Amino acid sequence: METLEQMKSGSSDKAAMASLYEETFQNFEEGSVIEGTVISVKKDKIVVDIGYKSEGIISAEEFSPQELSELAPGTRLPVYIEEREDSEGNLILSKEKADKMKVWEDLEKIFKEEAIVEGKIISRIKGGMMVDIGVKAFLPGSQIDLHPIRDPEQLIGKSFPMKIIKINQRRGNVVVSRRLLLEESRDQRRQRTLANLTEGQLVHGTVKNITDYGAFVDLGGIDGLLHITDMSWGRIGHPSEIFMVGDRVEVMVLKYDRETGRVSLGLKQKSADPWTGVAAKYPTGTRIKGRVVSLTDYGAFIELEPGVEGLVHVSEMTWSHEVRHPSKIVSVSAQVDTQVLNVDEGARKISLGMKQVAPNPWDLVETKYPLGTKIEGKVKSLTDFGAFIGLDEGVDGLIHISDMSWTKHVKHPSEIFKKGQKVDAVVLKIDKEKERLSLGYKQLAPDPWEQEIPAKHQVGNATRGKITKLTDFGVFVELDGGVEGLIHVSETGLDSATRMEDRFKVGEDIDAKIIKVDRDERKIALSLREHHRDSERQQMQDFHATQGKVDQSLGRAARKNKKHDGGDEE
Repeated sequence: METLEQMKSGSSDKAAMASLYEETFQNFEEGSVIEGTVISVKKDKIVVDIGYKSEGIISAEEFSPQELSELAPGTRLPVYIEEREDSEGNLILSKEKADKMKVWEDLEKIFKEEAIVEGKIISRIKGGMMVDIGVKAFLPGSQIDLHPIRDPEQLIGKSFPMKIIKINQRRGNVVVSRRLLLEESRDQRRQRTLANLTEGQLVHGTVKNITDYGAFVDLGGIDGLLHITDMSWGRIGHPSEIFMVGDRVEVMVLKYDRETGRVSLGLKQKSADPWTGVAAKYPTGTRIKGRVVSLTDYGAFIELEPGVEGLVHVSEMTWSHEVRHPSKIVSVSAQVDTQVLNVDEGARKISLGMKQVAPNPWDLVETKYPLGTKIEGKVKSLTDFGAFIGLDEGVDGLIHISDMSWTKHVKHPSEIFKKGQKVDAVVLKIDKEKERLSLGYKQLAPDPWEQEIPAKHQVGNATRGKITKLTDFGVFVELDGGVEGLIHVSETGLDSATRMEDRFKVGEDIDAKIIKVDRDERKIALSLREHHRDSERQQMQDFHATQGKVDQSLGRAARKNKKHDGGDEE
């Protein structure tokens, strides 16, 4: 029989053995992640030893078929300890939760160290994109790129390096940015570019943006402006005629302002200036064929060679004066023959002429129509001062208003001519240098002022005519034969209180006296006052003549009565 000491000693050994047994198992907390060892792989579960008195169980559903095929006894893997046990007292473990916690730990570390994480854009959501970085993260629209993206859908399925800018594991929120990395990369490239940039240097870049006035070229973190005027020595309507966004180009640095960071670029400066030596190449009088590249209201620009253009003014396109717009003569891209009229190499201007390569119709007019020749033409236009008559040679002649009638005071050519009317005229003068042809219409008939008018309308005669016009200085009257006479205000007999309009009406007939006929000035002066005096004088003469006859008749009657009564007084 054991003694008391032996019993005490045995009990102490058992307690020590139990304590030692307990110490062989790991201490763990529910909800923590530890590493376990696979004991066996069964159809519906994986048995794992985590160093505890009971084994742990992981559902086979948490593994993919490939992962299950790779599992074997002895495989080590992290597991998450759930807060419950199964009916047999085994710990419930989770491989998925362990993986997620490991991901969050890694993301926290990446966030603190400001490291880079690879993110795959999986969908578009309100305000930005959803990204897979091991967990779902939010990529705001403002953080996608350096510039707004027109079509964010095209990014879905693509992976990009990103930075975590906000993380909250408890809420499961992660916000990432791609723009931060792009800005850092741009700033680094910018510093390298600025350090090596010099004026006159040839650099390579990518066309980043195109505007109406030029193209912005990314030189490596810094944008330079390639202005439209520095793209080509020739004419360019829009930068898009030469470049597209994304094009790689080699350009020259024209100016670099280190204070503002602005860079001006040039493309045409890579080649020689085509205007150098233009004056010697195209001396005045040279005939050359060119291509119409642009039309304006005042002329057409002709490309003589790439980068060299000349202007044909509208007045130099044809010998005819009726061209209203260059488009009536030429069209863009048409090939035309021209002649150099003037070259200003310093101002980069060349004046060209098209009509100079064709015969001058004025040479034909001068020979074909000597002075006094009768011509036939069509009225092309009417102005206040005359009518333009078109001839077959494409030359216009002018019938001045003063050469339309010998006798009539013409106020406007429309009183005699209509546009499109065929008329005859006489050549009065030809000025070849000024390209002027003066015609006369009234010269088709003899000048009635030579004999006819002075003979028909003599000074002192009374005449009758129709009032045609009232002016402040008098009344115009049309007389027989179409000639006009003027009753000056001083010859109307009106007092200062009487208005001309109150006494005379246009269209009324009026009698007057001719007081002057000026053949040289072709004027007839009339007087209403003198006519009234003559009329009054004639009436008095007629009255006195009538009174004399009455007196003689009465005397004869008295004498006859005396003889009848008693004979003679003697």
